[in-house]
Amino acid sequence: MQSLQQGAQAKAPEAAQLDVAKIYTLADLIDVAQLHNPETRVAWQQAKARAAGLGIARSALYPTISAVALAISLRQAALVGEYFNRQTEGVFEPVLEVEYLVFDVGGRSGEIDAAKAELLAADLHFNDTHRKVIDEVASSYYRLLNAQGQMEAAQANLANAKAVEDDATARLANGLATKPDELEATAARAQAEYDLQSAEGAVEIARGDLATVVGGEPDAEFKVQGIDELKLPSQMAASVDEDMQRAFRQRPDLLQQLARIRADDAAIKQARSTYFPELSFKGDGGEARAYGQTNLYNGHYAVGEVWTAELELKWTLFDGARREYRIAKAKADKKTTQAEIDTLRDRIANEVWAAYSNMRTALRQQQAAASFLTASQQSYEAAHESYGYGVRNLLDVVSAQKTLAAARSQDIAARTQLLLQVTNVAFRTGDMVATQHWTPTP
Repeated sequence: MQSLQQGAQAKAPEAAQLDVAKIYTLADLIDVAQLHNPETRVAWQQAKARAAGLGIARSALYPTISAVALAISLRQAALVGEYFNRQTEGVFEPVLEVEYLVFDVGGRSGEIDAAKAELLAADLHFNDTHRKVIDEVASSYYRLLNAQGQMEAAQANLANAKAVEDDATARLANGLATKPDELEATAARAQAEYDLQSAEGAVEIARGDLATVVGGEPDAEFKVQGIDELKLPSQMAASVDEDMQRAFRQRPDLLQQLARIRADDAAIKQARSTYFPELSFKGDGGEARAYGQTNLYNGHYAVGEVWTAELELKWTLFDGARREYRIAKAKADKKTTQAEIDTLRDRIANEVWAAYSNMRTALRQQQAAASFLTASQQSYEAAHESYGYGVRNLLDVVSAQKTLAAARSQDIAARTQLLLQVTNVAFRTGDMVATQHWTPTP
């Protein structure tokens, strides 16, 4: 138990160091995450393990050579005529042993094909891990942009509230406003300050979330590219059918399952090979150094060459239906994988459709939010100007100010939501990672 506790307290890998003076783009943050995120390291080591497994499978194509040293000392009674003769022997025999499977029908090649498929699946899993890391970083990045935008909107709203409060105080001093007007303006300013504090807290949390995702410390201080510097799409880039077909071609998780079909086919091939005979060679060669003595006569030393050569043809005739069950299991595993592929295809199609619909909705909402912000800004400016002339009352100005604050908030939320949905479409279609395209033939 103590060793487990010590392992849990072991020093973690060094966290990513984020430069305070640098303004990070999304691409910069993704690079940092890919270097420091532990999930990518896990996937990479798994791929290396599968590569080693392929090397192990290929080694069966070559002979095995072993150096063996035998040392034997024995005493026994040999029956010669009517007497037992005590014999003492000591033998030291260094030899080289060679074993080689000369011929089989698909056993080794099936194992190699399975290892190749497993390596391909591990590579695709590595790509899929990167896809998920990129999506996680992008989502956290846009949430931070939204929080920062909301804070800037809250700051602008507070500035407007202070200006209205100052106007109300000045007009009250000149007898042009009432005390309730001033109190209403003060309440609006206090509400704006409260909203600003909430927005600043949300920025700190979002920055900590993003820092953690990229592998840094939660309290790291860094700057990111502002939302105003990012280009927003004005229309859908492709149809939903094109997005679905692209997802089927390049989603790493789907290609990974298709690679497992290859592994299942190789397992079936390997299982069927056990119905056929195997021809193997085994031999050794070396030198024997021996000492022998019979009864109490003088002993003698001898040196001689030793070797053996053996060809073995092995054909299993009966094994209690083990081979049949192995083939049945391999076929069932393949059908299971195929069913999982069909389920994954349906899920991918639904994910792409939902992402496409959400992006289309976000695009329309962003356009509507931009129009709402323009109209609210004009309404507030007109109300504030009319209030200065005494045409409108303070309640109208405060109402216009609150509407403008809501419009600013919705505009920021709509823009970040649109960028987030663009990222989601790229995530669902597999556009986030570059995969080596191959023709899946399950």
